[in-house]
Amino acid sequence: MRTDLPDGVRLWRGWLDRAAQRDLVAAVARLLEEAPPFRPTMPRSGRPLSVRMSNAGPLGWVSDRSGYRYQPTHPETGRAWPPIPGPVLAIWQELAAYPAPPEACLINLYDPAARMGAHQDKDEPAVEAPVLSISLGAAAQFAIGGNARGGPTQKLLLQSGDVLALGGPARLIFHGVDKVFPGTSPLLPMPEGAERINLTLRRVTPP
Repeated sequence: MRTDLPDGVRLWRGWLDRAAQRDLVAAVARLLEEAPPFRPTMPRSGRPLSVRMSNAGPLGWVSDRSGYRYQPTHPETGRAWPPIPGPVLAIWQELAAYPAPPEACLINLYDPAARMGAHQDKDEPAVEAPVLSISLGAAAQFAIGGNARGGPTQKLLLQSGDVLALGGPARLIFHGVDKVFPGTSPLLPMPEGAERINLTLRRVTPP
């Protein structure tokens, strides 16, 4: 685990070996058959995000004209989200250091041009729980900021198999994905033609 990161940011390089990464990609493909990707829109502008998304777990994160929120059903199919796969829950249990399981696994699908603007994960009442992020596929440049928008950022290269946690003092920092590096995925072909998949685990409600 890297120790030169801001307090509360933890990175486990290569936590998943290549076989485990491929198994997880296959599990994601099965999830997307049950909960097809959708493209969220910004609440105020209605502008679509550049990433496509889906979810697994009791709750799923969605965004549209009604705002940011968690809900138990897919916004297009109306069906309940599929369960979070066992290997994903095992990663949370081993690394999150939190006494309750995640309620949402956000699945972000990045094509070569996709980005994720600087934002805070603040829609969860359980802010004492960390946010755990699993990277699969192409490498990406991750930006770590502070608690105010627009401040200086630290750049971090995330690669397939890495696991990142934001917790404690870093739980509400601004962060985002500046760039995806096409052609660096060791896992092609990926589901839905994605270059990179990010799984973000969150506990929404206090236990």
